[in-house]
Amino acid sequence: AYFCFLMTALGVTAGAHRLWSHRSYKAKLPLRIFLAAANSMAFQNDIYEWVRDHRVHHKFSETDADPHNAMRGFFFSHIGWLFVRKHRDVIEKGRKLDFTDLLDDPVVRFQRKYYKSSVVLMCFLIPTFVPWYLWGESLWNAYFLAAILRYTISLNITWLVNSAAHMYGNRPYDKHISPRQNTFVALGAIGEGFHNYHHTFPFDYSASELGLKFNPTTWFIDFMFWLGLVTDRRQAPKEVIQSRKERTGDGSA
Repeated sequence: AYFCFLMTALGVTAGAHRLWSHRSYKAKLPLRIFLAAANSMAFQNDIYEWVRDHRVHHKFSETDADPHNAMRGFFFSHIGWLFVRKHRDVIEKGRKLDFTDLLDDPVVRFQRKYYKSSVVLMCFLIPTFVPWYLWGESLWNAYFLAAILRYTISLNITWLVNSAAHMYGNRPYDKHISPRQNTFVALGAIGEGFHNYHHTFPFDYSASELGLKFNPTTWFIDFMFWLGLVTDRRQAPKEVIQSRKERTGDGSA
């Protein structure tokens, strides 16, 4: 169950988020295929839809055009936004953004075309049948732990980035925006809780200052770089980070 959770998380953090949403590094075909499969295990919409909503979120953060606008409260930004129709500003302004880079990637196109089948396989069947076949776990335990419980926890941890990390924590890089540094979220979301940094420097592949606290997603990307599957990792220069802290930070770091 925990292995499936880590794979699920990487499909979102290293895949849909840092690779496809922000293009903060480049990944070779084998890694992109792995991340797309892991993203299907996450079952949080296909890569194209996930990236579309996330780019709109960054472009129009905390406005009516933000799909999970935190100004509408914790419940809305956490899960409520999935229960209602999108605000018309989300749709209208989202249409103005360019997503051709996603459609140019055959891995993204393939996952989108076969998304429902890949979700059934990756999110539910494999986590259920692998423990049953390999070490005799009961189908009941495997399904409700490695599939259902793992899926429920991973969803809520991802949603905490939209809710808690926009409401609770300090803002050492830009005190004029809502996203915060939230260590609790960073622990659960394997490095995605340093949200004030991320919204200040969204192009940085580490989504935090390198070497800062706990960021397994960055460690994974660095390991893939060592294997030769990752190139062109983008980083914010240290002097730029320091200058921004002094200019717009809240003085907490």
